[in-house]
Amino acid sequence: MKINGNEIRPGNVIEHNGGLWVAVKTNAVKPGKGGAFNQVELKNLIDGTKLNERFRASETVERVRLEQKDFQYLYEQGDMLVFMDNESYEQLELAQDFVGDRSKFLQDGMMVTVELYEEKPIGISLPDQVTLTITEADPVVKGQTAASSYKPAVMENGVRVMVPPFIEAGERILVDTNEITYIRRAD
Repeated sequence: MKINGNEIRPGNVIEHNGGLWVAVKTNAVKPGKGGAFNQVELKNLIDGTKLNERFRASETVERVRLEQKDFQYLYEQGDMLVFMDNESYEQLELAQDFVGDRSKFLQDGMMVTVELYEEKPIGISLPDQVTLTITEADPVVKGQTAASSYKPAVMENGVRVMVPPFIEAGERILVDTNEITYIRRAD
């Protein structure tokens, strides 16, 4: 689907210079002289390189529709992660590097969304929040300020997170998988 250069919004995937790019930031610029343009920060979906590009309203770009499919996380096999398509029961193997640091948040049976372009996986999104158990938490030091003081804690997956002083080892907490931050105690 063709769109004008001034219609590019963050999150749009476009075909540009023979590659697939996602718009990270956009800024509509109207200079005193000359025509208006859209300053777009692009990130390559395949290799992660970044690019700043100007698109005039008169230019057209090809907007790419990605297929989004739900998969269930099954298990880790060496440095590969195995997922299953819930409709066709086909298995998909993705390298741990593809998922990145957030692979530590994968739990058995967790549902994830994989973005596919021409049947090739190019992106993955995990649930925004997961519930994990704290395995280690530093004791509270008496006399600490009443201001929002957080202490480091280690979760069951080995990831460190800052938690409020009242959280202790053995408690279950809700964690944001994108920011890797404490949200609240789990119910």
